Amino acid sequence: MKRIFLLLVFLLNTVFLVGQTTYVHCGKLINTEKGTIENNKTIVIKSNKIDDVLDGFIKPNNKTDKLIDLKGKFVMPGLIDMHVHIENEFDAKTRLKRYILNEADIAFNSVGFAKTTLLKGFTTVRDLGGSGVNIAIRNAIDAGKIPGPRVFTAGKALATTGGHADPTNGSSRVLIGDPGPKEGVVNSVEDAKKAVRQRYKNGADCVKITATGGVLSVAKSGDNPQFTIEEVKAICDMAKDYGMHVAAHAHGDEGMRRAVLGGVKTIEHGTYMSEETMELMKKHDAYLVPTITAGKEVEEKAKIRGFYPAIVVPKALAVGPQIQGTFAKAYKKGVGIAFGTDAGVFKHGNNGKEFGYMVEAGMPAMETIQSATITNAKILKMENEIGQIKKGFYADIIAVDQNPLKNIETMENVDFVMKDGVVYK
Repeated sequence: MKRIFLLLVFLLNTVFLVGQTTYVHCGKLINTEKGTIENNKTIVIKSNKIDDVLDGFIKPNNKTDKLIDLKGKFVMPGLIDMHVHIENEFDAKTRLKRYILNEADIAFNSVGFAKTTLLKGFTTVRDLGGSGVNIAIRNAIDAGKIPGPRVFTAGKALATTGGHADPTNGSSRVLIGDPGPKEGVVNSVEDAKKAVRQRYKNGADCVKITATGGVLSVAKSGDNPQFTIEEVKAICDMAKDYGMHVAAHAHGDEGMRRAVLGGVKTIEHGTYMSEETMELMKKHDAYLVPTITAGKEVEEKAKIRGFYPAIVVPKALAVGPQIQGTFAKAYKKGVGIAFGTDAGVFKHGNNGKEFGYMVEAGMPAMETIQSATITNAKILKMENEIGQIKKGFYADIIAVDQNPLKNIETMENVDFVMKDGVVYK
């Protein structure tokens, strides 16, 4: 009898929850589509979707409905970070961890990183490369097993032999081996096609290539081109066939030029981008993901003796200070800007610092918020589902204490987080 009673209680509660409507009273509501702040609004939520946005403070209809009072807050859509690494967080022992951590260790660490990211207001992220555990993390979040942002992941990034994402860089000759497309290493057009198909088979949502050398890889160059234009085109064409877009890590200009001509959608970092490449990006509707926070972080950490391998230090000192300045030039020239931080290179949860660095470089605060909402939603082909507080959209809602147009640092201190209609903070 006791079991039957408990079952009935559970079923009744479930019925109430399914039928429950949530009313959110917003003193100030940021309309990301119009770029305005609206006063005294009520967001009506049913299940995980926004049912309506009404003028004034509308009271719940019945006792089972829920009221959330955000009258003293600035309310906006959940934020989207287009460049994170949900599997790890770089520190002085990162290289050693590659050899001592099991997949289970990586997964358990990721649980914490995912939760931290969500609680800082980022309800959606694009994960641009890890070991493949990132795919399992996405699935666990989608299944409701762990809290975290909505994840779009590239799985394992693609590189050339010795390139920035070659997983055996810095290994001994015994371990270095000869990785190929399955492991994400491409050395021909045929390799490129097979590598994309393998990403699709593994369950990736998008593809990432390392079009140039990188800062933190154990390799000499941080900016040399590392793919032929034919290889890039083969990757982009194949990705398109499978409904995926391509992101390109790139510091050097020639690698960026090849990437844009080859068909990539986003350039990550863009450190030494020329004005000619900026014009090319505008022509081909490609976006810059600046990752200024990562640039600041690597420059700072490079000054700590022993934090990075010796081969990394000069690259970090050279590249780090350049990223913010290049972003400023690209923005002024009219290049599309997609908000992204490279969290994982620095501590997850500090993603909000990027807003301040973007404003510092000359981008108006409202435009930085729009880049982290409607722009990124469009790139993810989710423009009718996320990035706005609008009827029919997912109930991804955050709130901050102060007006971000007057104090952008408030974006680092999110007070309220709802994702899919569930309040996490």
